[in-house]
Amino acid sequence: MNELTVSVLPAISGIEPALWDGCGAASNPFTAHRFLSALETSGSVGQGTGWHPSHLVARLDGAVAGVAPCYIKTHSQGEYIFDHAWAQAYERAGGEYYPKLQCAVPFTPVTGPRLISDNRAVQGALLQAMAQVAKQGGLSGVHVTFCTEAEAELAEVTDYLPRATEQFHWLNRGYRSFDDFLADLSSRKRKAIRKERERAQAFGGTIRSLRGDEILPAHWDAFWRFYQDTGGRKWGRPYLTRRFFDLLHETMRDDCMLVLAEREGRPIAGALNLLGPDTIYGRYWGCIEDHPFLHFELCYHRAIDWAIEHGLSRVEAGAQGEHKLARGYLPTQTHSLHWLADQGFHDAIDDYLRRERAAISQEMALLTELGPFRRGDRQA
Repeated sequence: MNELTVSVLPAISGIEPALWDGCGAASNPFTAHRFLSALETSGSVGQGTGWHPSHLVARLDGAVAGVAPCYIKTHSQGEYIFDHAWAQAYERAGGEYYPKLQCAVPFTPVTGPRLISDNRAVQGALLQAMAQVAKQGGLSGVHVTFCTEAEAELAEVTDYLPRATEQFHWLNRGYRSFDDFLADLSSRKRKAIRKERERAQAFGGTIRSLRGDEILPAHWDAFWRFYQDTGGRKWGRPYLTRRFFDLLHETMRDDCMLVLAEREGRPIAGALNLLGPDTIYGRYWGCIEDHPFLHFELCYHRAIDWAIEHGLSRVEAGAQGEHKLARGYLPTQTHSLHWLADQGFHDAIDDYLRRERAAISQEMALLTELGPFRRGDRQA
C-alpha cells in the first residue's frame, strides 16, 4: 500500500523550488515557485493583505507528489471569479462567509494547474485535504479558481461543485502576419482595426516591445507609475508592491514582455505580459497620458503581433471585457470548483450554478456568432 499524506505550508519558502516545480508547477509562469515566492517576499500577500498562504503539499511514500497554491482569505478581492453575492447571501442568512480557503494564484485571472500533480489520486487527495482544512479551521468553504478543464472534471467524483465562467482569448490559426489574421475578419471589422491601429500609433511617439535584459530598472520605475494609476482607480489601492516588480525582474525577466509607449524619450503608457510555453498572458496596463486607442494597441494588438512573430498559439488578455470581441478575442470557457461547508448553502449554490452554466453556454454561443470573423469562418 502506498502512503499518501498532505501537509500545510504557511509559506512557499517551506519547500525547495525544485520540489514544487517538479510536480509540474513550472509549466505555467504563475504557479512556478519563483512567482509565488515573489508575491510573498514582496509583501503583496501575507500579513495585512487578506491573503494568508496555506499551501498544500502531498507526499506519496514520503516523496513530494503534488502541490496546490492555497490561501486563507478574509475578503473576496483579487480573485476575478466573483462570489461577493454568495457572501452577502450567506451573511444575510446568519452565517460567516469569511474566512474561506482559496486555491488560486493571487490577483491572476489565468487558467493553469491548481491541483498540481500528474497523479489523479493525488489531485483528489489535495481536494479532500482542502475540505478537511476548511472543516478543522471553521472556514465556510473552499474555492479552486481558474483551474484546468481536466481538474474541473473531478467535480464528478467529489463533493465539489463545478462553475463555468468566460474570458476572451485570441487563437493563432497559423497566421504569418497581422494582416494574415485580419484577412479572416469581416471587411467592416478589418477596416475598423486598421483605422484604430493607425490612430493609436499617431500619438506622437514610438512603441517598443522589450523582453529579458532589454527591460531596465528605469522601465520598471515607469511601469510602477502606470500600475499605481490603474490600481488606484480600479481597486482603491494596488495589489502588488513595488518590491514585487524588482523580484520579477530578478527571477523572471525572461518570462516578461513589456510594451512601452514613449513620447519625447519618456514612457507615457505600458502593458506587462508574461510568457508561457505556448501562450502570452496580458496582465497589467497603465498610463500617465490619455491617447485614443492606445490601450487597445498596447494590450491587444501588440500581444497578437508578438504571438504571431514567435509562433505562440494563444493570447489571454485577462478577465472580462466584451470590447475584446471586436478585436478578434473570442469567448472561452474558464473553470472553478467550490465546496461549501453548510449543506443548505451548498444545495442553494448548486442550483444557482446549474442555471448559470446554461446561461454562460448560451451567451458564449451568441457572442461567438456576433464575433468579427467572416461568416462561415467562425472560431470555436
